[in-house]
Amino acid sequence: MRGKVTDETWNLLNKSMSKIMNHNETQATQDRYDRIAPLYNVMEVMPELIYKRWRKQIWSSVEGERVLEIGIGTGKNIPYYPADANMFAVDLSSKMLRRAQQKATDNNYDVEMSQMDAQVLGLKSSIVDTVVTTFVFCSVPNPVIALEEIKRVLKPDGKVILLEHMRSKYDVLGKVMDVLDPIVHRLTGPHINRETVANVKNAGLTVYTVKELDPFGIFRMVYAKK
Repeated sequence: MRGKVTDETWNLLNKSMSKIMNHNETQATQDRYDRIAPLYNVMEVMPELIYKRWRKQIWSSVEGERVLEIGIGTGKNIPYYPADANMFAVDLSSKMLRRAQQKATDNNYDVEMSQMDAQVLGLKSSIVDTVVTTFVFCSVPNPVIALEEIKRVLKPDGKVILLEHMRSKYDVLGKVMDVLDPIVHRLTGPHINRETVANVKNAGLTVYTVKELDPFGIFRMVYAKK
């Protein structure tokens, strides 16, 4: 059996390996989105016909003076930003961010942007009224860590609103998604079987509303508070 010192060493080794693996996956995610940035809007033309309706709906419920969008991508949410909010947006990919900055400039939107990892937000604690994400947590390597960061930067009465796709609530379809997930992840990057509602709760946030958007229980809006 391992003694006390050996147990401590073993735990430290496991934590170190987890950080290395998380860093490697984060770098792979960043590289992937840097590669597809020039084609991203073209790739998403058909889904966006549906998504834009949901984007408008989710942003219409945003409140507060200081609003943070995590995963701005190419700036698809910019047209729906609340006019009276102080907007700050971040993205892991510099090339995606560059396209969002260009969109904001071309359309005269006032948005402060920065390249930033959702898992390590370079922001002070308790400064944001509302955090919004759309189709982000399928790609974040460690979603719970990122959600804990969201909780940290939220004001005591702050809230987070997520528009995400996740594992179906129906068991049979969910199991099919579990089987397909490694293949989809390897081919395209995102995970299709994330348990995002559970992840929000595991990060210490309180979920108060979940709106299902499709008959299969995959696309949902999740509303939570600190």
